[in-house]
Amino acid sequence: MSTVVEAPQKKKVTKGKPKWLRVKLPTGEKYRNLRNLVDKYNLHTICTSGSCPNMGECWGEGTATFMILGNVCTRSCGFCGVKTGRPEDVEWDEPEKVARSIKLMGIKHAVVTSVDRDDLKDMGSIIWAETVKAIRRMNPETTLETLIPDFQGNTRNIDRVIEVAPEVVSHNMETVRRLTREVRIQAKYDRSLEVLRYLKANGIRRTKSGIMLGLGEQEDEVIQVLKDLRSVDVDVVTIGQYLQPSKQHLPVQTFVTPDQFKKYEEIGKDLGFRHVESSALVRSSYKAQKHIN
Repeated sequence: MSTVVEAPQKKKVTKGKPKWLRVKLPTGEKYRNLRNLVDKYNLHTICTSGSCPNMGECWGEGTATFMILGNVCTRSCGFCGVKTGRPEDVEWDEPEKVARSIKLMGIKHAVVTSVDRDDLKDMGSIIWAETVKAIRRMNPETTLETLIPDFQGNTRNIDRVIEVAPEVVSHNMETVRRLTREVRIQAKYDRSLEVLRYLKANGIRRTKSGIMLGLGEQEDEVIQVLKDLRSVDVDVVTIGQYLQPSKQHLPVQTFVTPDQFKKYEEIGKDLGFRHVESSALVRSSYKAQKHIN
């Protein structure tokens, strides 16, 4: 009688994040002081709500990012962890609240971003302008970056941001042309490029954009995005690793190596960008205070 020997069952292995994505816990007196202020006054920053890996470093250098116009977005991008749905009514005292938060925290360089508000006739551009004005009144020494939505390409709304003249205006491409429809469902690649072109052509001194890697893009596609951004005179580009916010979001296709990020940094510099931030943990506002120079 023969004996059948079953082959050992292979254990299911879950591939974890590579070692270069490990984050050090934020430390330092400046960080602890800001953390205490945020908790005491219930201040809202993307740094804390988004669990940004660079929070300790940025706060230590006096930089923080604030989100306006609520926390519910009218768009449903496949990469973004912000809730989507019907936003609440606009809080018209929000500009003063943000300006007061910046003053309490002693922020030297503030980055302001927002959800998309396609439900509003002005798409939130009036609150955008009033927020910049309020920050200027209350914090005259603080420099500003505004990370704006595309406002559906409406130049009247973009003009409201241009008129208040932030030191840096940023609008993210997020991904390569081929993947735009999947990653940024209601956005358009060429419309985003046109927003960036319009900003620079109408007086914004420093323009900026950012892309995420690891969604299935090819090297030549990434290089093309960089070339497209330079074709509209963008000054600063940030390149980082996409990380899946939840199982309902687009999965990570690849973890890009540090060597590849370094290669993109060198390519970007050769193309003529003033600043290129390229590594796995880079996010839109990483080292933002340096981008005004």
